Amino acid sequence: MDLKIAEIGYVENEVTKQMDLNWGSIISKIRVINDYVDGLKGLENFSHAIILTYLHEAKFVKERHLERRPRNLQEMPLVGIFSQRAKDRPNPIGVTTVKIIEVLSNTILVEGLDAINGTPVLDIKPYYPQYDMVKNAIIPEWVNRLMKNYF
Repeated sequence: MDLKIAEIGYVENEVTKQMDLNWGSIISKIRVINDYVDGLKGLENFSHAIILTYLHEAKFVKERHLERRPRNLQEMPLVGIFSQRAKDRPNPIGVTTVKIIEVLSNTILVEGLDAINGTPVLDIKPYYPQYDMVKNAIIPEWVNRLMKNYF
């Protein structure tokens, strides 16, 4: 199968290197490529969106990343890459739900996007609670410890 994915925009913010905490206060602009600007119509009526990104600085090394402790913290359990949201993955795709601050002609101003400056944006989806919110979801207790100050 020949997969073809191209960016529809890119992230602009002041974050130049990956960090593990405090993404919730980061304000980012998503600059949409001119060919896709008309696709923003109606997005201003939503409070949140799901942003899919290509984590262009991620480097997956199977021997190092397939099984690891989240953030390499010794107090975290050894788990597989598909049990965590780490950037170094077989396909470096990021997924983040963000608050929409403003939609302009070719830009979306968002809060809480955990992507560095220059990150390619693959897609923008409106947040639909019917699809995106799961009541009574179960997660391991270590996830709450890991994410305590992430956003």
